[in-house]
Amino acid sequence: MAPESPSPAPTAPTPAHRLLLITVPALLVGVASALVLLGVSLLADELQDVLWKTLPDALGVGGYSSLWMIVMLTATGLAVGLVVRTVHGHAGPDPATTGLVDAPMAPGVLPGLLLVTVLALAGGVSLGPENPITAANIALAFWLGRRALPGAPAEMWIYLAAAGTIGALFGTPVAAALILSESLASRPAPGALWDRLFAPLAAGAAGALTMTLTAHPSFDLSLPDYTKPGWDDLLSSVVIASAGALLGLVAVYAFPVTHRLFRTLRYPVLAMTLGGLLLGLLGVLGGHLTLFKGLEEAKELAADPGNWTAGEFAVMAVVKTVALIVAATCGFRGGRIFPAVFAGVALGLCANALVDSVPPALAVSCAVLGILLAVTRQGWLSLFTAAVLVSDTAVLPMLCIASLPAWLLVTGRPQMQLREDGTPLR
Repeated sequence: MAPESPSPAPTAPTPAHRLLLITVPALLVGVASALVLLGVSLLADELQDVLWKTLPDALGVGGYSSLWMIVMLTATGLAVGLVVRTVHGHAGPDPATTGLVDAPMAPGVLPGLLLVTVLALAGGVSLGPENPITAANIALAFWLGRRALPGAPAEMWIYLAAAGTIGALFGTPVAAALILSESLASRPAPGALWDRLFAPLAAGAAGALTMTLTAHPSFDLSLPDYTKPGWDDLLSSVVIASAGALLGLVAVYAFPVTHRLFRTLRYPVLAMTLGGLLLGLLGVLGGHLTLFKGLEEAKELAADPGNWTAGEFAVMAVVKTVALIVAATCGFRGGRIFPAVFAGVALGLCANALVDSVPPALAVSCAVLGILLAVTRQGWLSLFTAAVLVSDTAVLPMLCIASLPAWLLVTGRPQMQLREDGTPLR
């Protein structure tokens, strides 16, 4: 009797097959990430209308009067502090120690984290939604994904949720691809970089498309087109981007100092109530446009820059930067990208007001580029955000050149993120 022939070995899936298998989970994570962002944003907008329009109108006070700004920001600090003190997990770790993409939190922390995020966004705190929403989506994707597909790499869910959230935030998957390419390129792994970016890009596209179809987000400041590049613009771009980087570095070096001062208070309720009071006073100094996350307020600045002088723009840029430092170090949960964008827009419009021969699109994009390089230490993100604000590809060559001296100023410096012991990352 002839011996049985051995059964054929299973064929290993091709790279294309493996990528196709994770496409559906990537799309689902992207859509879900956008819906979480959309839900939090809509809830915060509704509460903001109540706090800043309905309630002051009912009381017969101005919604943006000095008294109301101080009262509302102080009350927001007290409310957030009480929530942080009482909820499970204290709404996550110290926000001064977190970045945009971190390890997954425990799911039980998320209700408190999302609640304080809504309160801070609605109450006028100078932080954006990007950090806490990304953290929440990473935690949800990791927890659900590990149960649905236990054989999938754990790290995959982190990248998918981060890409979906970033794509939804910026309304394009390009932002997610640029940010994650820096992270993935620094980690040796088999396969081409585009293989590793394939699933995150799908998640980012799903998140961006979901947000675009439902909320129509736009970063365009509607500034005049940059139509006539000149040799003098080269010097202007370098100077303005470097000035933005220096302003950002001042914030970076002040970050651990301010954090230590707030930590001496020991109690989050006291620290955030004091932080809210300081934010209210800063709002009085800089005007109501220096409140909130900053994107819509930056559009209002750019819509009619003739309403303000160079000195007023400079004050707003400095006030917003200080407000960012206070908010991020006293305990409020939130991101630093959007407030930094506002500070950069104000700084760029200040440069344009001082030297009107500098095109506003060039001045604003270079200032945003510089401050984001210092605050985020993400080169691609900074270039992308600066360019998308003016929606003009003509500024890209100038931005690329201006990024070089600005990067020399910030590289090797401390980051706007602390270790658990309070020392800055480098």
